[in-house]
Amino acid sequence: MPAGRGGPRPVVVLVHGGFWRAHRTLALMRPLATSLAAAGCAVWNLEYRGVGHDGGGWPGTLTDVAAGVDALVDRALDHALDLDRVALVGHSAGGQLVLWAAGDRALADAAVLPAAGVRPALVVSLAGVCDLAGAAAADLGDGAVHGFLGGGPDTVPQRYGAASPLAVVPLGVPQVLVHGGADRKVPVDQSRAYAAVARTAGDPVRLITLAGVDHMALVDPAGAAWDATLSPLLDALRP
Repeated sequence: MPAGRGGPRPVVVLVHGGFWRAHRTLALMRPLATSLAAAGCAVWNLEYRGVGHDGGGWPGTLTDVAAGVDALVDRALDHALDLDRVALVGHSAGGQLVLWAAGDRALADAAVLPAAGVRPALVVSLAGVCDLAGAAAADLGDGAVHGFLGGGPDTVPQRYGAASPLAVVPLGVPQVLVHGGADRKVPVDQSRAYAAVARTAGDPVRLITLAGVDHMALVDPAGAAWDATLSPLLDALRP
């Protein structure tokens, strides 16, 4: 929570990356949480079961994120949260997760999820994996997408159709995509291709490409790259 009293507060939900694997944790996003709280936002830094955890991968990673976002409903009154001013922010694999969570959250061959309890005002993808089939073909993260979804697009096509942001547009929510031009872990073409398809589908999407910026610079609040994210984020959450 930000310092001082008052409210209702805007909320930023943070979802970390790490190619959906269990060895990465929400600690990756704690510096951003501190920065956002200092800017006056309540921050909800989510953890989820990743590949390597019992129940992680398909569909547990996705259902954990959906449940984590919707858990804000039960905390809104006690913490003076404004659920009309919620932004979802995800880095890398977390970018895929927040874009998916903002859509209809269908799960193909898995159990049907309840309707979303929180509708975000904005979704921010930081170097997000927006095209899962393309990421699988490029072998991003050394087989990370196969591990996450339990196979490739040829063996579990319904899962790719349900989980890939590129396949589920339009989301009907404003989106900001921030990507470094020097990103070697998740190439900037992931965001460029998604932005083009999402705009054609009618979604309001802003793509910010940062020349010379690498993958992890986007989650460093002391770096100049974070300013490119913070400004549009706070603008969207103003009353």
